[in-house]
Amino acid sequence: MLGVTMLASTMLVASAYVLTPHGRVQPQRTATSAAVQMVAKQVPHGGTLVDLFSADKEATVASATATIELNDRQSCDVELLCNGGFSPLTGFLEEKEYTSVVDEMKLPSGVIFSLPVVMDTSDDSIDVGSKVLLTYQGTNMAVMTVTSKYKPDKPKECLECYGTASIEHPGVRMVAMERGSHYIGGSLEGLEVPVRDFPCKTPLETRESLPDDADVVAFQCRNPVHRAHYELFTRALDAPNVAENAVVLVHPTCGPTQEEDIPGPVRHKTYEVLQDETKDTPAGQRTRWAYLPYSMHMAGPREAIHH
Repeated sequence: MLGVTMLASTMLVASAYVLTPHGRVQPQRTATSAAVQMVAKQVPHGGTLVDLFSADKEATVASATATIELNDRQSCDVELLCNGGFSPLTGFLEEKEYTSVVDEMKLPSGVIFSLPVVMDTSDDSIDVGSKVLLTYQGTNMAVMTVTSKYKPDKPKECLECYGTASIEHPGVRMVAMERGSHYIGGSLEGLEVPVRDFPCKTPLETRESLPDDADVVAFQCRNPVHRAHYELFTRALDAPNVAENAVVLVHPTCGPTQEEDIPGPVRHKTYEVLQDETKDTPAGQRTRWAYLPYSMHMAGPREAIHH
């Protein structure tokens, strides 16, 4: 997502890539040895790793004039906005930004951004100028200053983002049946992060956990790691264009997904078991893990770019 990848360290969905100063390269074995290029840490997506957390949380809460209780998906969006996982965004998309992302897969600035990150409401009392306290299961997550309120073209959004308007698609169903009639855009001031069943590092913490002087093979998935996954990201360490001191970053999404998928907390437990079983192996000692509180949209190619 524009999360750690753009999450500021660069992950790809269900695929392993090597990060180099010239971009990402899919490992390929050749008959001749390839020159190894050592990497530098990637620049955060959009150029700056965003941190929206308020220095004066009490005053920020006191400024709120309305409250929205977030659902599971929205709480993931708010967390990733506040900690920089959706860099360079500093809040939910305003109408101009939303239209640009839906139509062109980029922000008005030209920065690639393939899925709209939006807050919805059906509350007529919330309008431009409102300061909305965003809460989730007892946690004050952020205060949003509303600078745009608009009625989205949901059928167009679904066709562009999911390639279908069929209500059978889980993303379409979410847009059509879970979201309110209007979207509101505006900046966020972060407050607190909810305690989740799976611990989540911030993009900054994830970057700091990686070596400065080694290649990083990045792997991202939404399901429990099966044997083919494991072989993919561990054998990538032996690719000819990967340095001998390289590490693997496994970066699973553990937020909400489609109804029939294994729940995030259960997926997290499978990852913990795998870590424990492999921690003493050569590959296990070169593997880093970081869980991502990202809400899956099942949006195919657009989502592959997004996270």
